[in-house]
Amino acid sequence: MARDIVKAVTEVALNEGRKPNLRALAISVFRSCFDLMDIVKEDHMKEVKSFAEEALKEWYPFFAQVLKTRLPEAPAELASGQPESWNHIIAMKLQVVKTLLKVKSVFPHLLLPHSTSLFTAVWEELSLLQKPHEDLYIGHEAQGRLEDSDSLPYTLDFLILEELDFLNQCFRAPPVQAELEAQLAAHPSAQETPWMVEVMKMVVGYSRISREEEELWDIDCSLYLAEETSVTANYTARTASGDLLIKLGEWYSEKAVEGLFGYTKTLFPGDGSQWRSQEASLYLFNMLMSDFQDMEKPIPDAVSEAYLGLVDFAVNQSEQPLLRARGYLVGGTLARGFATPPALLDRIIQCITSEESEVVQVACIKAVEGFVRSGRVGGDRQVPIINAIAQYMQNKDPEEMEDADELLVTLAESLRSAINIDTRIALSQDVPSVDLLFMVAKLGASNFQATMLICEAFEEIVRTLSDTTSYTALCAKILPTLTAAFNTANVTQDDPLVTVATELLTALVEHGSEPLPAGFVAATLPKLNRLLMESNEGEVLRPGAESVKYLLMHDHHQVFGWHDESGRSGLEVCLHIIDRLLGPSIEDNSASEVGGLAAELVEKAGQERLGPFLPQLLQAVATRLASAEAAPFIQSLILVFARLSLVGAHDVVEFLSQIQIHGNTGLQVVLSKWLENSVSFAGYDEIRQNVIALSKLYSLNDPRLAQTMVKGDMIINQSDGRIMTRSRAKASKYCRTATLNQRC
Repeated sequence: MARDIVKAVTEVALNEGRKPNLRALAISVFRSCFDLMDIVKEDHMKEVKSFAEEALKEWYPFFAQVLKTRLPEAPAELASGQPESWNHIIAMKLQVVKTLLKVKSVFPHLLLPHSTSLFTAVWEELSLLQKPHEDLYIGHEAQGRLEDSDSLPYTLDFLILEELDFLNQCFRAPPVQAELEAQLAAHPSAQETPWMVEVMKMVVGYSRISREEEELWDIDCSLYLAEETSVTANYTARTASGDLLIKLGEWYSEKAVEGLFGYTKTLFPGDGSQWRSQEASLYLFNMLMSDFQDMEKPIPDAVSEAYLGLVDFAVNQSEQPLLRARGYLVGGTLARGFATPPALLDRIIQCITSEESEVVQVACIKAVEGFVRSGRVGGDRQVPIINAIAQYMQNKDPEEMEDADELLVTLAESLRSAINIDTRIALSQDVPSVDLLFMVAKLGASNFQATMLICEAFEEIVRTLSDTTSYTALCAKILPTLTAAFNTANVTQDDPLVTVATELLTALVEHGSEPLPAGFVAATLPKLNRLLMESNEGEVLRPGAESVKYLLMHDHHQVFGWHDESGRSGLEVCLHIIDRLLGPSIEDNSASEVGGLAAELVEKAGQERLGPFLPQLLQAVATRLASAEAAPFIQSLILVFARLSLVGAHDVVEFLSQIQIHGNTGLQVVLSKWLENSVSFAGYDEIRQNVIALSKLYSLNDPRLAQTMVKGDMIINQSDGRIMTRSRAKASKYCRTATLNQRC
């Protein structure tokens, strides 16, 4: 049947008498055959590869013929869009390139003998398509990304994307690589090598901003930032060209930089009509330089110095905001690894508030982060940077900012960097640094990346200001704002603001001073109690339980000395919280921090304060452990008994032996669960406590421990020393512990 299918689609595709759209569909079906081959080749590699090789013999000449076919002559101006006569030819070309990419991914070696000719054909076509691409998408706003009724794409933008991807895939094919490297070696420099010059001209041409992008960015600057962070779902010729250049940088290192710079020099200063090409060349350098910095590969100082001159040219083009924005972004990226003049940073700070174009403003906000990350920004620039961002945010509509995900991420990154110049700025009453962080957190509460950055920034502030005086001042400034979030939000629903506020509070308490500032517990524990008693969301319950644990760690005296409005002590409040989190209504993952809280409470309160509540608490922990399934939750509960065993192993054994859980002793339930899961414990301190606690328990030589039943696959049979496989474990499901070394 497979041969019949391939034969049928081959006859249709190669028959020039058939309609072009039907031939394109046949090529698409042929490509899908390789998906099936990919599935079965692992088990039948020799047969499948032989079948594919035989099937492709007739197709290679056809592929080459289609790729070399030129588009019909078009009008001098393509103002009315793509000519209809192009549609079916482009559809066929697209399916050919897609098929070649599929063949290369499934059987890479089958294309090798043809890689040079195919690479050349695609290269030549991409060179010829630059003018139509410019007319359709840069000179005019032609409709792209169109498909026919068979879901076959047929517009030029799709074809260019696929062909750029094909070049990207074929650059490292050994025959192609050998030819290109031979040409490089035959010329004194990369910028004098014809193919390097041609590829740079090509990627710059396809990287020019289209009319559609220009209009979109003017409406929503967040879309502009999305391209900078490579999170845009709109994969265009511009982004594909950037990806191709990054690959060239990985393969040819400084020669790629040299080649790009050589072509870029020819575009400057130019006239006003070349601004798109100038912007594209700087965009590509920014992409290449960012990748070099990530890979810790150097950019020659002479090249960096030369690009600073191009940056200066770009930022002074008053009629071209997108070129100015690109200049500032390149300046920010350069600053990470090269000493830039202070005047450039001062101008960027000024433009955040004075620029008329918002695209330029947000580009400057993003560029600031690059300067700060270099470590060369002095403390005297910190306040101007923060105040400039504050002024920008004040002039923005909060509702618009809520939907601008990438703008919020950029604001969070730049604020974090600026505050980290000297975190003591957070204590200033005149500079709204922390207030701005809270504002971004509030607006971006449902934006995971923005909230993560805000939490990290806040944690860095608290960690560096942990001395008693600074921490007290910090709490006095931020606690009212932080706790107010719990008053306005709905804690019984999945409110992102509650989650963010809880995580920020956890960071604040975790790195708190000892003792905590006076009134700290009174300000925070009522809010946490409400959260933990009313919410069912794990994203709230986990950090909330952690916060209470840290309160006990840093200042249990203040916790136990506090009373709520009904007269309950802090100890009672903690017990009620633990009781709820141990209840069956709370999922394992949501309650995974309750064990740490319970262990801390037992340790800090002791028998004296807990009295009759201690055995009740421990029995509740043991009972919940019996039904627990999630590994983090099990570890959390086991560590309650592990920490007790460190100081009183005998008492733990005695207590657990006296309680009954579902017909078994507490010792049987806890210890079997403990032994089954200790291998999966995570965290250095937790593993250390676990090992020491178990050693203390077994050093008692208590016969009750030896009677504990564990699963059979945990035991190695001393008689044969064979590893317990799944099948053997099923046959020996339960046996005694390793202390008896018996198999049932």
